[in-house]
Amino acid sequence: MPYTNKRFEELDVLDDFLISAIAAVPEIGEAFCRRILSVLLQREIGKIKVTAQHALPALSPAHRGIRMDVEVEEFRTRTKPPLMNLYDLEPHLQKDLDLPRHNRFYQAKIDARHLPRGERNFSKLPNLFVITILSFDPFGYDHMMYTIENHCAEVHELKYEDGLQFIYFYTEGTKGGNEKIKTMLRYLQHSTDDNACDDSTKELHGYVSQVKVMPEVRQNYMRFEEIIYYEREDAAKGTKVQDILELLEDYGEVPDSLEKQLEETEDMDLLKKYLKLAARADSIDAFLLQSGLADSCEQ
Repeated sequence: MPYTNKRFEELDVLDDFLISAIAAVPEIGEAFCRRILSVLLQREIGKIKVTAQHALPALSPAHRGIRMDVEVEEFRTRTKPPLMNLYDLEPHLQKDLDLPRHNRFYQAKIDARHLPRGERNFSKLPNLFVITILSFDPFGYDHMMYTIENHCAEVHELKYEDGLQFIYFYTEGTKGGNEKIKTMLRYLQHSTDDNACDDSTKELHGYVSQVKVMPEVRQNYMRFEEIIYYEREDAAKGTKVQDILELLEDYGEVPDSLEKQLEETEDMDLLKKYLKLAARADSIDAFLLQSGLADSCEQ
């Protein structure tokens, strides 16, 4: 989800940094996640293990990995081997994602690591719940929750039990759910004392208050802001370079030496100048001449 520039004291649970910070505190992370899941899913949650900011690397440098904001593993100790439910708890504020395909990719990456090589018993794959909490309506029906499962289009009564659910929670939805879910979603979006108005949200607010007075968490947030700043600078640079290359590609193959020169340019003002020149140029040669890059780049 995109970074929102808030003062540390103003952070809500729905903000990426805060939910991960609380989940990572050993003394309260499990209780915090158990309470959220038990209310949103309306059932008891058993023994769990919580991992915050869990990165799953790509298969190769040519592919992308994922980062799970909060991963929760639930173990049922009464069965042998223990039945495990896996929850990917993801708040999102970004509206320009293709969420169904985004979550499909996340689901594939998560599932891929849960069967060791040579394992033939696919029933050992855990149930997976990809839970996305949103401040906007992802489908436009004003429901506070949308539960998506695979099913057979021809035989509606056929139960297709693959152990997978995608659940989207809309914090301002008015249809479906119940009052407890509604209260929880309101608190997650606006984590103030006024919105802690039942036992569950009061418990969460206690955890939020504990974490917000931890000096190490505040310091981590300051470092987080610095990281985001440089990530934004890198992203802006990458976008400018890509825009320049796309304009020049209309006139033929862009020389590798020119692409390398653009990627190595750190000056954002210079990249803006190159972008304007690329938009006006009628050939790659004209761009090279006008930009002064002709001497350093060979076609």
